[in-house]
Amino acid sequence: MRNGEALLGAEEEWAYRLLVRLGTARADEVAERMSLASEDVLRLLKGLGDRGLVAADGADMYRPLPPEPALGTELLRRQESLEEARRGLAALSEEYLTSARRRHADQLVEVVVGAAALRERIRRLQDTARTEMLWLCRANAVAMESADNTEEFDALDRGVHYQVIYERALLMEPGMQANVAEGVRRGEEARSLRTLPVRLAVADRTTAICPLIRGDEGDIGEPSAAIIGRSQLLDALIALFESHWDVATPVRIDGGLPDEVPDLPDESERFVLSLLVAGVPDKSIASQMGVSRRTVQRRLDRLMALAGVDTRPGLAFQAARRGWL
Repeated sequence: MRNGEALLGAEEEWAYRLLVRLGTARADEVAERMSLASEDVLRLLKGLGDRGLVAADGADMYRPLPPEPALGTELLRRQESLEEARRGLAALSEEYLTSARRRHADQLVEVVVGAAALRERIRRLQDTARTEMLWLCRANAVAMESADNTEEFDALDRGVHYQVIYERALLMEPGMQANVAEGVRRGEEARSLRTLPVRLAVADRTTAICPLIRGDEGDIGEPSAAIIGRSQLLDALIALFESHWDVATPVRIDGGLPDEVPDLPDESERFVLSLLVAGVPDKSIASQMGVSRRTVQRRLDRLMALAGVDTRPGLAFQAARRGWL
């Protein structure tokens, strides 16, 4: 049965609905009400029975069965088939564009205009990624908020490796820590820097999306982005990402089990420490963790005592030297 076909044929649906209304009925009664030959009705009832929609009671009595077990599985199979077909189409489109770019230099960079079009390309980029996604995530989203990027979780679940650098201001936004924590729990590698030069998404080191506007206050007009294929420009963007990744601070999630080794920061303290080194203020750390500012300060005081220092810069140095981050 093809995806474009109905779950039941017109006569099958008519016969099933008739049995639902009657509760039970003989084959000849169904035939009379449908104005069909008895052999045609028997064929319909047998087909419905084979699909788990009708049961025979006795020699010539039939009753309907619930449709969800029989048709729900078929509907789910079709949905999965449609999703696979959508991904296949996206992959073919990317393959076509890649081939076209090799033949025509003017197609190495494609410009996409409009928030909806840009969101669709970002989603398609992740849907077709096979091994790796690299992200530079700045504050003030241009086309799609980080919390709306559910495609990342789907990609992580199928084994795509995510390396994401978050701008400090983005981490300070309400709800972002929970969003980042969910990604990290699913396998994302997350790091942070005070500022990032551009927004960037790279799939499998073959295709990149780079918005052409900053997204800061004062920008006007529709958002636009460059879709960049294999080229020296793409190589330069990947090098830019890697240079920032090397100096970015790892972001650890809160809520893990305490470290069993004595006199070492537990997971909660490492989380506080990673945000401190990234430059996030105490007030924002407290807000994201759902604790008081005083609680954050007490944890930092304990860490400084543990490191044998009395300043925060000294704590950051010792944390790096001792491998706490």
